[in-house]
Amino acid sequence: MNTDDVLVFTAAVAGRSLAAAARRLGLTPMVASRRLAALEATLGVRLLHRTTRALSLTPEGETFLPFAQALIENEAAARTRLRSEGLGAAGLLRVSVPISFGLKFVMPFVPSLLQENPELRISVDLTDSLPDLVATGTDLAIRIARLRDSSLIAQKLAANPRMLVASPDYVARRGKPRLVAELSEHDCLALGAATHWTFRAPDGDRHARLNVRLACSSIAGCHAASLAGGGVALLSNWYTEEDIAAGRLVRIDLDDARPEPINIWAVYPTTQLVLPKVRVFIAALRAAMEDAGIRNTAE
Repeated sequence: MNTDDVLVFTAAVAGRSLAAAARRLGLTPMVASRRLAALEATLGVRLLHRTTRALSLTPEGETFLPFAQALIENEAAARTRLRSEGLGAAGLLRVSVPISFGLKFVMPFVPSLLQENPELRISVDLTDSLPDLVATGTDLAIRIARLRDSSLIAQKLAANPRMLVASPDYVARRGKPRLVAELSEHDCLALGAATHWTFRAPDGDRHARLNVRLACSSIAGCHAASLAGGGVALLSNWYTEEDIAAGRLVRIDLDDARPEPINIWAVYPTTQLVLPKVRVFIAALRAAMEDAGIRNTAE
């Protein structure tokens, strides 16, 4: 049994189409189709029902799928163990990173990481949304959030304290909120469809309903709007410290609560062995964050 043929099968199931499997594996649709047909011929059964619009497993395909996945994972683990780590990381690493965080911390170290690992290639997807890691073939995602998807494997990289900020012009016009309840009287810059912010107080969590006049799909947009006097923004400390020092933004500390802590996470699509290319990337990212004073500390 050819493991390359098996890989097309598992990728087609994960991506819900043979075309998606071909894109993920860098094959033409014709080659992917031939490999799947070869696997079915070897096994003597039909594994997938295929139409121009949909793909579904046959009963035989459902039976074979866990064995196929184990075969692919075991081969990857074997290759990793046999490869001398002294040779460095190799292959294509697909990474998904939040836009602002990626521009500040990730993109500056990527060129040197590639120089240190001549056989490594990196594709960085800068996005503030979390893609389907399996369907897109993403090896690693970095996220700053409260993770809710229990199917993902996540490793905490660092704490990520945040603060409320506004421009000096906005503060001169509207003043500073002093209590959580007062935020509803201010123009708050929302990320996406957020309708409230959560704060920690001695007596428990408090939720501030936002008076949203401007929302943006990227935290970079909220940052730019806050600099222009558009309202109050909730941003990571690393994103605001230089602006505060330069007088472009003003920190707002509430008397009755502080912003809910969130963390920086490394997110993996499966529990399989973490490859060297992923490990070297995370090590470089940790070093970049530590240079900026961001460390894995308790809340």
